[in-house]
Amino acid sequence: MPSIAFESPSSDKALLEEGLAFTPKFDAHGLVTAVVTDARDGELLMVAHMNAEAIALTLETGIGHYFSRSRGKIWKKGESSGNLQTVKEIRVDCDQDALWLKVEVAGHDATCHTGRRSCFYRTASLDDGTPALTVADDHRHFDPDAIYGA
Repeated sequence: MPSIAFESPSSDKALLEEGLAFTPKFDAHGLVTAVVTDARDGELLMVAHMNAEAIALTLETGIGHYFSRSRGKIWKKGESSGNLQTVKEIRVDCDQDALWLKVEVAGHDATCHTGRRSCFYRTASLDDGTPALTVADDHRHFDPDAIYGA
């Protein structure tokens, strides 16, 4: 269990926005949104959620940890695939309810469980008035079935 305890965010807006205390403003589920980009080129890799434990583990280890809402538990990104995320910088937004992690990805240099570099590999548009998706990046850096099983 991490040894870091976060204080509650200040109700003083000026102190929250301009102060130097890191006091994440968790939502009703105890989570903050985390936007993750590649530290080298800025590519958007994923958006995830972090609870206090995930933030503490990330700060303590320098490796990206997140909270899986679907599994209801902490996950160390890349633990199964070898595509660990070494965190180079964590930025905090003005009211401390969102984080921006700049990371270097090890292994296959892929973040998405589909084997792609980014989880954002499709674009949305209208096709004859119907919402549709188009694959913008179909290059797979690894075979997900080989890594995670079918």
